[in-house]
Amino acid sequence: MMLPAAALARREFIKFWREKARIAGFAAAPLLFWMVVSAGFNDFARFYAGSIALALMFSAVFSNMTLIDDRKEGFLAGVLVSPAPRESIVLGKVLGAGCLAWLQRLFFLFFLPLTGLKPGFFGVLGAVLTLAVIAALFTLVGFLCAWRMPSTQAFHGVVNMLLMPMWMLSGSLFRYEEAHPLMQLAMRLNPMTYGISLLNHCLGAGSPLDITLSLAVLSGWTLALFSFAMIWLRRSDHA
Repeated sequence: MMLPAAALARREFIKFWREKARIAGFAAAPLLFWMVVSAGFNDFARFYAGSIALALMFSAVFSNMTLIDDRKEGFLAGVLVSPAPRESIVLGKVLGAGCLAWLQRLFFLFFLPLTGLKPGFFGVLGAVLTLAVIAALFTLVGFLCAWRMPSTQAFHGVVNMLLMPMWMLSGSLFRYEEAHPLMQLAMRLNPMTYGISLLNHCLGAGSPLDITLSLAVLSGWTLALFSFAMIWLRRSDHA
């Protein structure tokens, strides 16, 4: 299973590297967003974790649009009828698209001194690992959404309707302790809340949610979606 998965992951890297405009767009847009919003509120630390997470979410999810193109071109059908196990498609996507989204967001950490946060070596290492888990989670979200989507337009609509509320209710725009009790309940049901909480803990910004709980919930959601994608693809006759 690992060899086909590695081949599919390599294909994702090659396709991405050939699209220079995509590289520039993914790098510049989130950085511009963070700098403008932070300068407007005169607080570069408050929106730092949320800006990284926003960029990571969209990069990881929208990288799965290639599944729709692969289906139209017949590549996906060829992979499904090959001797390679179907689980390799999920694993290849997570390794390829997830790693790409994760690597693109790591450059954000070079701007950490501008925030005034001082997390230390292990804090930065924890943030890097947290971003990897978030990248895997939203790559799986994008994979499950794209698998049965008939077009990229439909994928855009569904994903935007899903991602923006998840980001807004994650503690990126307003703090958990400042929210209305009903909003706090919605935030607790949102897996991205625990990703932002864990990221803030690692960066030294603090969070009202326990670090152990945040790690457990974020990891649990990722493993659950990975298992679900494996089972669903194994039983699916859709290509």
